[in-house]
Order: sequence, then C-alpha cells, then structure tokens
Amino acid sequence: MKHLESEILLEYIRASGPGGQNVNKVATAVQLRFDIVNSLSLASDLKGRLILLAGKRVNAEGVLILEAKRFRTQEANREDALAKFYELIRKAGEKPKPRHKTRPTKASKEERLKEKKRRGEVKKLRREKAERE
Repeated sequence: MKHLESEILLEYIRASGPGGQNVNKVATAVQLRFDIVNSLSLASDLKGRLILLAGKRVNAEGVLILEAKRFRTQEANREDALAKFYELIRKAGEKPKPRHKTRPTKASKEERLKEKKRRGEVKKLRREKAERE
C-alpha cells in the first residue's frame, strides 16, 4: 500500500452547492487522481478490473478521478476520497467467479416453446384479420 499512496495525487477544489460564504472561499472538496495505466503498484489483471469497475470515473488517458465533497471540512473529504479509492481497489481485487455452463431444464424448454406457440397464434390471428379486410 505504501507504493500505492505515493501514486495518489490529491487536489483541493471549491465544492459546489450550499454552504454560504464558506463555500465561495474555502477549497474543501477533494479530487483524487490515480493513473491506473502507468501504475507500478498494480498487477495488469487488477488494472483491467479496476478500469471496468470505475467506469466513467476513468478518463481516456486511464486516470481515475474521484471527487469527495460530502463534508464541510477538507480533512473529512480527504478521508472520504481515500476510503472510496481503497474500497474500489478492494472490489477490483476480488477475482470474479468462473461461470459454469448449465443446461436449460426440460420445464424451461417446454415453457419457452409454449410461449413461442402462443405468440405465433396471436400473429396468425392478426394476419387472418388483415386478409379479411
């Protein structure tokens, strides 16, 4: 985790939303940046899962950007941003379970065919009605 912390860049910005004069003067929101693609601390499979998990929070260059502006103090927002980051890393660290192929049951096959037959009948009735008109 030591290497990971050295790759994190924290930037303090002004938060939006309510807060009166304080919100206009004090940079309490925290923007955490972490370059996933060029990180030396993460394994390549972990990087891939992290990028997928983070979704829109990763930009085109492969940099993860997390914002924390829930609290009124810079310190609380910094802790919140780091907590979000480590939670994301933890989730990405969980290897997905391999999918085991299963076969459809006899009942589910029969149900599917019954539904197909019913839909076909509805369409057949519509066709016959259109031909009569």
